[in-house]
Amino acid sequence: MNLNEALEMAVRTDPGLLRPHNEDAVFGDAALGLAILADGMGGYNAGEVASGMATALLAGSLIGTLDDREPQQIDAAGVRVAHRQLRDRIDDANAEIYFAGQNQPKFAGMGTTLVVAWFYDNLLTVAHIGDSRLYRLRGNRFDRLTRDHSLLQEQLDSGIISAEEARFSLSKNLVTRALGVDLAVEPEIRDFSVEPGDVYLLCSDGLTDMADDLEIGLALRELRENPAGAADELVQMANDGGGRDNVSVVVVKVRGDFPARAGWWRKLVSRFE
Repeated sequence: MNLNEALEMAVRTDPGLLRPHNEDAVFGDAALGLAILADGMGGYNAGEVASGMATALLAGSLIGTLDDREPQQIDAAGVRVAHRQLRDRIDDANAEIYFAGQNQPKFAGMGTTLVVAWFYDNLLTVAHIGDSRLYRLRGNRFDRLTRDHSLLQEQLDSGIISAEEARFSLSKNLVTRALGVDLAVEPEIRDFSVEPGDVYLLCSDGLTDMADDLEIGLALRELRENPAGAADELVQMANDGGGRDNVSVVVVKVRGDFPARAGWWRKLVSRFE
């Protein structure tokens, strides 16, 4: 089964009820096995610029610059090709956003969170920066696969505050890592096995600030066979909860296996050249 048959993706973004602009940006392409979500930050419309740049740059460069390498392969240094490719392309995007902020005063200090989900060879490689998240529903088990790069997460990890106190914390949206803010940034990159029936959710904090994991997991369980319906329901849930921020989601349903076959990557890429 090819990626387009094995994966079903639904992409949604909404400004919410209070914000005049949408500073989130999303991308999803089942045929490429690629989903990207970014939540911008900065004055004026700088956040919108940063997230848009991140999403466009990565969507355009991750696939097209692999040459004859395949993402599942291990290179001579013992590093998975997908990991090296993500790190290199994220470095490039970070530099472009950083220097755009340096060279244009109205964009000074702009940045964005980032979560990338790359599916290939019955695997998922995830890269993330900041507090946008990736979740997985497998059977009835709902797990968060990313850990926020935020002051709040550090306070939780150190035991300074409890999970209940965290729900009402004033430091909820203070990230400790963001794309484009500094000249160098370190994405967190991990691999996960993928099974038919899995449902994956990429989301911005516009959802997770308005609904807890229990509510989000319940919505995905009820609509696991309907990614588009689940995406619509999650956006509505955020807005029903107050809609204080932009909200973006990508819901990915795994319909079947997608093992790598000889030359599969070149055949896939050639369709987009």
